Amino acid sequence: MTTAPAAPRRTTDAALGALREIEDRVLWLSTAIVHHANRVRPNPSGLKVGGHQASCASMASLMTALWFRHLRPEDRVSVKPHASPVLHAVNHLLGELDASYLPTLRAFGGLQSYPSRTKDPDPVDYSTGSVGIGATATIWGALARRYAAGATGGRFAGRQYALVGDAELDEGAVWEAVLDPQVAGLGELVWIVDLNRQSLDRVVPDMAAGRLRGMFAAAGWQVLTLKYGTLLEDLFARPGGHALRDRIDDMPNPEYQRLLRCPADELRTRLPGSGPGAPSIARLLTGTDDATLMEAVRNLGGHDLAALDAALSDVDDQRPTVILAYTVKGYRLPTQGHPQNHSSLLTEQQMRELADAVGADADNPWAGLAAGSAAARLCAETAARLRRDSVPVTAPPAIPADIGRTPTGVATTQAALGRALLDLTRAAPEAARRVVTVSPDVSSSTNLGGWVNKVGVWSPAERVDWFADDAETILHWRERPTGRHIELGIAETNLVGLLGELGATWSRWGEPLLPIGVMYDPFVQRALEPWSFGIYAGGRSILVGTPSGVTLAPEGGAHQSVTTPSLGIEQPGCTTWEPAFALDTEWTLLAALARLGRPDGGSAYLRLSTRPVDQTLAAVPTDPAARERRRRQVVAGAYPLRREEGARVTLAAMGAMVTEALGAADRLRNLGVPADVVCVTSPGLLYRALDARAGQGEAPDWILGQAFPAERATPLVTVLDGHPHTLAFLAAIHRVPSRRLGVTRFGQSGSLDEVYRHHGIDTDSIVAAALDLTQ
Repeated sequence: MTTAPAAPRRTTDAALGALREIEDRVLWLSTAIVHHANRVRPNPSGLKVGGHQASCASMASLMTALWFRHLRPEDRVSVKPHASPVLHAVNHLLGELDASYLPTLRAFGGLQSYPSRTKDPDPVDYSTGSVGIGATATIWGALARRYAAGATGGRFAGRQYALVGDAELDEGAVWEAVLDPQVAGLGELVWIVDLNRQSLDRVVPDMAAGRLRGMFAAAGWQVLTLKYGTLLEDLFARPGGHALRDRIDDMPNPEYQRLLRCPADELRTRLPGSGPGAPSIARLLTGTDDATLMEAVRNLGGHDLAALDAALSDVDDQRPTVILAYTVKGYRLPTQGHPQNHSSLLTEQQMRELADAVGADADNPWAGLAAGSAAARLCAETAARLRRDSVPVTAPPAIPADIGRTPTGVATTQAALGRALLDLTRAAPEAARRVVTVSPDVSSSTNLGGWVNKVGVWSPAERVDWFADDAETILHWRERPTGRHIELGIAETNLVGLLGELGATWSRWGEPLLPIGVMYDPFVQRALEPWSFGIYAGGRSILVGTPSGVTLAPEGGAHQSVTTPSLGIEQPGCTTWEPAFALDTEWTLLAALARLGRPDGGSAYLRLSTRPVDQTLAAVPTDPAARERRRRQVVAGAYPLRREEGARVTLAAMGAMVTEALGAADRLRNLGVPADVVCVTSPGLLYRALDARAGQGEAPDWILGQAFPAERATPLVTVLDGHPHTLAFLAAIHRVPSRRLGVTRFGQSGSLDEVYRHHGIDTDSIVAAALDLTQ
């Protein structure tokens, strides 16, 4: 791993002076950014703007030490959400953000509430905002970088830093990620925990740093603890200091935080306590002046630049590192240590007092550091050291629109996924080499077995397959650096976290990958929030939910998904397809792959089924032009599957329910009620087309005229294996009467016929609904 030269191991006194001046300016700028947004900028609506001055203050020292001493251009940093003004302050001092943006926090087109790779005007390595996701993103970023380097022959180096709020460690997803077996080998990971022991509303009474140390250590991490600064350590070395250390170590968090609100004379009363060491502590404090005492009680390791520098110099690159840095929330602000300071704002007078204390100008808040000063020179030197070369972006490989196969016999859309991936290795090997699949220990049960056998499993180092010579082993688990399938444990949030970072390699490293994540559809909702955040951050990926719906009849309600079909309507940056036939699966998968690894692309969700379907029902045209027309319709969202002379009703069905719709159309014909059948493949694309036709948004709307032509407008029955609201909007295309069939209750175990009948989506129910609309 090639890296830039590290900073000197220890900071000289002269360098510390410049660092402290920069720390002062970072504190001032971050505080002023929030102040201006709330108290200076006009706010006609009166709506709260918000911001987090206290959370920023606890991070100013940490970020000053990291950026201006240790960071290298190849490193990447995830900044805790509420410290975004600190990041903008640092970027401004480095010349990466013009002063005109500093008054625009949370303004339209201005600085975002939380760091955003895609929306902020200055460099942001990781989008953060949803608690816990920013921290774990560095894990998946490290894995994605390693995979991309091996798959494309690139050379990517550098650490992955995460600046984590201690409250983020309450998120279970953090520990799911930390405990993944692959993480212990990621020596480039460095997490710095802002251990301020406060939440939004209170001081956390049982923030047990010892427990955190044990948990990280048990996962194979190096744990460095920065509890006390040099001033406190100096007091501990004096007579009575041992008792003082024991007293503070044993003190509950709320009691310590209360000391931060005390004047010196009250500190001398409270701090000794009533234990056996109280007399010696009192004598020690008697020999300590008020100013030193007031400073010492706040002198925690996370605010001591020398201690921070030493800790960052001690990082072990052979395993992940976590630095538990004790801090004071609101450090050096009038609100420091107050249990309700999370969203508190300084007054105008308090801002002026802060300006005087740190050498800033309250009337000219964005003024630069004094020209020629040691701090200004350090900023210029750091900016030059951290300057990154622009990353040339490799164009994603060409994806064929149609591989050319026409499936016959009986097949499932789930099996068609694996078949299409294997066909891609022959039809477009360059594209297939960029495909990486990810699954949470369900490769075989989601029909990826053939693909895994073909391409192997990715591992940083080759491992022996001890079952390679076992004749009864069907799935061959060959782990090697050239493998193209990544298997995680049963943790869906880990999967989509990695999926998002694999989908961002095109913008991070200039190397596009084509990531596909596969999980059981009932668990998509569990993973949706972090996957959505990955899309927001610029990750382009495909999520496949399979098996799905109540069609998974014997599994019962716990494994039957209901609400996922409408994802494509509701999720920005995502197109959903639910194909009915194997060829529809191939076409939509190829269309989804073609949108990955590019700035103008997007993500996709495919909902697949284990239901065996007679592929002749697809009636794929044999004429090449007609076949291409069908393919375009499938990808655009819908196609006419059957047209009847004098049709009196239209049956619009999606996915597994097309078989029932065709059966219902046969029976309706016998009853003298001819029915058209339309196969819907993407409700989201149809919804956007309908909006565009009304002048809301931009999307092609030609598909509406081909799938639902005005001259064939009839009463409409919609049916899907999911919530009926997903297709309810189709009646608005021509404002026709409609009946909406779908699943609105928890499922039941049983045969397919029994379960369909239970939910009213069987053939009988479709026929009855059509007759209700036409007779």
